[in-house]
Amino acid sequence: MEGTQTYLTSIEKPRSILMKLVYYFTKKQLGKVITPIKVLYARLPISFVQVNNQMNKLDRKISIPQSLIYLIRNQVARINVCEFCMDISAYQILKENLGLEKVEALYEYETSHLFTGAEKAALNYVSELTRNKSLQQETVEELKKHFTEREICEIVFLVSSEHFYNMTNLGLNIHSDSMCDITKRRS
Repeated sequence: MEGTQTYLTSIEKPRSILMKLVYYFTKKQLGKVITPIKVLYARLPISFVQVNNQMNKLDRKISIPQSLIYLIRNQVARINVCEFCMDISAYQILKENLGLEKVEALYEYETSHLFTGAEKAALNYVSELTRNKSLQQETVEELKKHFTEREICEIVFLVSSEHFYNMTNLGLNIHSDSMCDITKRRS
């Protein structure tokens, strides 16, 4: 929802030197300072930015394929209707040349030939967990057929950290930054 106002005004010019550096490097990396930084992180001690950076470091230690990480994050964001997270996820997928075909097919992943059995099991698991905050035993058993215990823990981490990002953005009315025009892809 481009043009939708956040609940708090964006801080365009931070006062602290550390936040000025965060703005500079974000703009250099992404081409702009993203709204969560201007609305949320600019108002908090730098340690909050560091927590976000630590979560990103943990993501790099995950052993499941990067494409599945993005699918999981995008699916959770889609269910939670976090347009910013769907948008930034699609941007990262494009940046890493992973292709958007599967992201665009997430609405029909259960019947789509694009997804493997493992991907469908993971997406069923994260969808059920996100929607219901609980799981059917059959869903867990299907996941166990495709993933190790460590990988299952990684999937749970991805769901929980994505919820953190989603709730942060939804709580401040942060929508898509139009990195990928994700709002045009919604059905």
